[in-house]
This record gives sequence, structure tokens and C-alpha cells, in this order.
Amino acid sequence: MRVAHFCDSHGGRPDGVALSAARTVRLLRAAGHEADLYRPGAVLSRVPSVPVPGRHVRIGFPVGVRPAEVVHAHTTGPIGMAGFRAAAAWQVPLVVTWHTDLLAYADRFPEIPIGAAWCAVSLGLGWSAREFLELGRPGAVRHGRLVELGKAMAARMAVAVVPSAKTAAGFAVFEPSAEVHVLPTPVESAAPRPASSGGTVVLSVGRATGEKNPELLLRAFARVHAVRPGARLVMLGVRQGRRHVVGRVAALGLSGCVSVLPPVPHDEVAGFFRAADVLAFASTTDTQSLVLSEAEAAGLPAVVADPALADRPDGSLRFTCAPRAAPFAGALLRMLDDHALRARVAGAGRAAVAAYTPGVFVRRLTAIYEQALGNSA
Repeated sequence: MRVAHFCDSHGGRPDGVALSAARTVRLLRAAGHEADLYRPGAVLSRVPSVPVPGRHVRIGFPVGVRPAEVVHAHTTGPIGMAGFRAAAAWQVPLVVTWHTDLLAYADRFPEIPIGAAWCAVSLGLGWSAREFLELGRPGAVRHGRLVELGKAMAARMAVAVVPSAKTAAGFAVFEPSAEVHVLPTPVESAAPRPASSGGTVVLSVGRATGEKNPELLLRAFARVHAVRPGARLVMLGVRQGRRHVVGRVAALGLSGCVSVLPPVPHDEVAGFFRAADVLAFASTTDTQSLVLSEAEAAGLPAVVADPALADRPDGSLRFTCAPRAAPFAGALLRMLDDHALRARVAGAGRAAVAAYTPGVFVRRLTAIYEQALGNSA
């Protein structure tokens, strides 16, 4: 089977979408399928691209795209929209993985409304000037306009893939007529980290821009540090917004016990998992978060301040708390101090990763492709 994958996130970006798309293509190729990946900067991707000043983003437009039996779009930027158009031109099924909660991100990133206008034009929706201008009005007006755009996108999908039950619930607002399949991206099993009877190192991995809730993380850690003065917080992956984060660390009196580190190559993150005692996950806008699964693969227990992300792929539940500073701090302290809890959470996480293998993922994904092809015959 030949599948054309379209993704606007380029390799080297510290985000789960780029990793997920590349991992999906790699696993399909290993299973004997032909999988083309069109993304900015990828070798042989046939996607000329240019960087966006001041942002770790590239804008690209595919050229010389090879026809395929199925189109799989991972994003809805210019490259993703090229996938939408290719599926229509080739008259083949369009499978879309809804990786990002665009409704949650819209008021935080100016490129979301701009990109939404591009999508409306690309899909030929024929919006009026007033409707386009609604994308520039934050809050309920913009939200409503984006919902209408999402409905138009969903109407063109043969199948929608979502990485979590949380995302499936949010995607329902677009009233999809196609089937929606929950299919998380898998991670590889890893060597277990050394068992720990107690510790002081709290780790956070990922961006520290507003949508990832760094303020919640820092306020919760301030409470942890007040109880355990020897505790340390390592914030790994901070590039954009670093100055603001460092300023907040100082304002909360945490200088000297918080390390704010830039992104590192993906294969180096495992070393941070091994050196930490608990992963603190503060974001409430993530749709899956590969970081959680990768920490679980390493045996690092996590505290997740988003009860909607409680479900692991094997049906077991993560250790979650309300997204407020007091319960988040309390949960982190329990995880640091309670050996039995830490061992139980770490063991459940490793078992979940072992049960949901890349092979399981590929079999389910190819079954989705075959179903889409059968429905279009």
C-alpha cells in the first residue's frame, strides 16, 4: 500500500506532531508499505520551505508529489491542505490525524487564525469578508468560526484518527460523519531507570509557552520547595519565552533550585528521565503527549495535571490531579515521598508501553487504511 503523509512540523522541532508523523512513516516502511513523507526540511521530501522569523517554524509547499492510494494528513497548515487537495484530485481516501487542539491554541498563537483563513481559501469555502474577519476576534466569535472550519474539514475526511479519548470528545464538536478512531502514537520500550526509594528531582519536558501552563508548574513547585527545600526542578525544552520563565522563577524565589534548559536532541531526553524522580506534566491542552509515554517507558512516574489524559493505551489510568497549584504540589510531594506509590505508577506505565507495541499500532493503522479504501470502492 502506498500512503502519502503530509505534515507541516519539520524534523528537529520539539513537538510531538513532528515525532509522531516521522515515527508513523518509519513503522509503515518497516512493515513493507510505501510511505512518502512531505514535511519542511525532510531529506527527499520535495517540500521547499522558508523559516518564519522569530519562530521555530518553517512554511513549505510540496512539489512533485507522487500519487498514492491513501492520503494521511497530520496537520492543517499549507502542507496539510496540500494533502486535502491531493486526496480530492486523486479521488482517494483522506485520513487525518487530529494531533493539535486548534480551538485551545487559537487565542495564543497568531498563526492559527492566519492559517485558518488559508484553510478556508484552500477548501473553497466561499466565506464572506465578514466571516474571514471573525477569525480576528478572540473568544467566542473566533471559536465559532473555527468550529465551522473544522466541520468543513471533517466533512472531507474518510476517517479521523485521534490520539486519545480526550481528543475524540473534543473532536465531536465538528460533527464528523466519518468514523473516528482513537489511535495513540506508540513509543519504544526502554531500559528501566534505577529504582529509587526517594528523591528530589522534578522534571518537566517540553515548551514553556503559555499553552503548556508553566505558571501552574512553577507555582506548584514553589509549594513543593517550601516543604522540601532540597527539591530541584529541571525544565527541559525551553526556547521561546525563556526570559519570561526565568523572570517568574526569580519572582517566586526559586533561583538556584530551578534549571531552565533548552531543547536537546530527542535521543538525549532519556538521560534526563533516568536522572529525575518524577515527571511533572502541567499542560491541559495536549491531545496525547508523547513525553508521558516516553517517561513511562523509562519507568519514570508522572503526575499529570489533566484528568482528561488519565487513560493509557492499555486502559489503565495515570496518576492525575486537578490543574491547580495546591493539588498539583500535593500530588508531586506524594510521588516523591511514597515509595509504594512510585513503584506502582512506574510499573503500570511500563506495562502499558509493553502492551501497546509499534506492531499493534501498525496493524490498527493499516486496518484503518483498508477500511477507508473499502468504503471508497
